[in-house]
Amino acid sequence: MKTKTEMGNVVEQAVPQLWNAMHRYNPEAQQTVAVSGDGAWFTDEAGNRYLDGVSGLWCLNLGHGQQEIVDAAAEQMKNLSYFPLIMSHGPAIKLAAKISELLGEDYQTFFSNSGSEANETAFKIARQYHKQTGNPEKFKFISRYRGYHGSTLGALSATAQANRRVKYDPGVPGFLHVYPPYSYRSIFGGEPEESDLKAAQLLEEMINWEGEETVAAFIMEPFISGGGVIIPSMKYIQRVAEICKKHNVLLIMDEVVSGYGRTGEIFGFKHAEGVQPDIVTMAKGLTSGYLPLGATAVKSEIYDAFKDAGKDNHFRHVSTYGGHPAACAVALKNIEIIERDNIVDRVRKLGKSKLGELHQLIDHENVGEVRQVGFLLGLEMVTDKQSKVPLDDAKMGEIIGKCKEKGLIIGRNGDTVPGQNNVIIVAPPLTSTEDDLDFLVETVQSVIGGL
Repeated sequence: MKTKTEMGNVVEQAVPQLWNAMHRYNPEAQQTVAVSGDGAWFTDEAGNRYLDGVSGLWCLNLGHGQQEIVDAAAEQMKNLSYFPLIMSHGPAIKLAAKISELLGEDYQTFFSNSGSEANETAFKIARQYHKQTGNPEKFKFISRYRGYHGSTLGALSATAQANRRVKYDPGVPGFLHVYPPYSYRSIFGGEPEESDLKAAQLLEEMINWEGEETVAAFIMEPFISGGGVIIPSMKYIQRVAEICKKHNVLLIMDEVVSGYGRTGEIFGFKHAEGVQPDIVTMAKGLTSGYLPLGATAVKSEIYDAFKDAGKDNHFRHVSTYGGHPAACAVALKNIEIIERDNIVDRVRKLGKSKLGELHQLIDHENVGEVRQVGFLLGLEMVTDKQSKVPLDDAKMGEIIGKCKEKGLIIGRNGDTVPGQNNVIIVAPPLTSTEDDLDFLVETVQSVIGGL
């Protein structure tokens, strides 16, 4: 085992060569280098402990140190270290069946490595499906402003966050964006549900204006996560599903963040009664981040369109590591723990009784709105409640920095919408103890209370 001094030398040597994600160049910046984790906490190379209030990148749902998951990966790699899904292996077959069971209908699942890849796969499936069912002009995809769907070029084209696309545009042709169900800053006014339904109507108007014969699919997160934790009414989701069905537009539900218990349901769309997406994409919580794995689940009637004879009718798509045997074994064990330990019910209860205490901050002059579903919570920060002018970057950075000084890592909707990167994001591991949640709430309250 390396000593602290030896570890420090390794870090000093490595940092100049490591290109960190989402970081502006700053040679004076102090790197946080994690060396170990335990539950909802991690420890850096200097011995400082932090509560991870954003679950890594929204993915560490079961926290660090789940020995059963580690053992499942090791055992699988001993038996079968790698095998491509051009053929098959047991863990992938079992996991696909389990995903179908959890979704509540008959779905076929194509495995990849990440949420971005899962969405890229969904786009290709949607376009080919329409071509093979007599609708060759259906190639367009609609997504919502502030939504995030990945960083690869097709997924980025669906991501309607202007700051994420600066210097990478033009994107892939055929991607359109529509107004989101954002009642706090609604252009419609009125009650939230009424505002959301008007936003849904704009989707139908866009389909009509573009010509429904050209629109292949609508992709949405049930709850916009990284774009500011924007939570629509369930009637909005139901209405969107009705519109898609009416116009033969596939509904792609991006459950990369919302899936596997984060919102107090196994999948976010299940909060909306009667909604059954045509395609569901997932990653992150599928393995709780222990190994990379993405999945694109499609309804059987969509899959059926790929069965016809002909050299071009099969899905000509492959992922070298997608559905890796160890990753699938990890996902199966992860789901087993979620079900056995009643994680979804736990999130529902503690989200209300513990994390929900952050709603008390609504009385603070700089808190415009508190939005929450399960263990996904956003605090929209403003200069004052009347004007709703977003709190500036310096103040937002100050809040995050002071929380870190106290041992808490929280997030924000950074690099999303110009001038509106003002939402504090809290999304702790679903296994966080009650003491962990008390610490999180008290820390955020004290920091914002001191503004």
